[in-house]
Amino acid sequence: MPITHSPPRDPALAIEIPLRVKQHLGLDDQRSWVILDELNEFIWPGLDIYPIPGKQPGQFAYGVLPPVLFKQIRDKILALDAARKKTIIRTER
Repeated sequence: MPITHSPPRDPALAIEIPLRVKQHLGLDDQRSWVILDELNEFIWPGLDIYPIPGKQPGQFAYGVLPPVLFKQIRDKILALDAARKKTIIRTER
């Protein structure tokens, strides 16, 4: 899931990362959101993953999310997925 500084188009499809969590992870203090409807699958580390500045070469992970935030993100993704699977697309005319 991407993390962005841009406010989400639809607040229901994003979760803001609390400042305290960003500080714990060593991220900047600008507001950031996890975008919940853009799940990307790639080989780790991929072309869009960069080493962390000031860390050992080859270190890509900033850290672990607090369990409460991780659960909130996970639950929201699962709910969005369940809602999408219940959608019926009609093609007949």
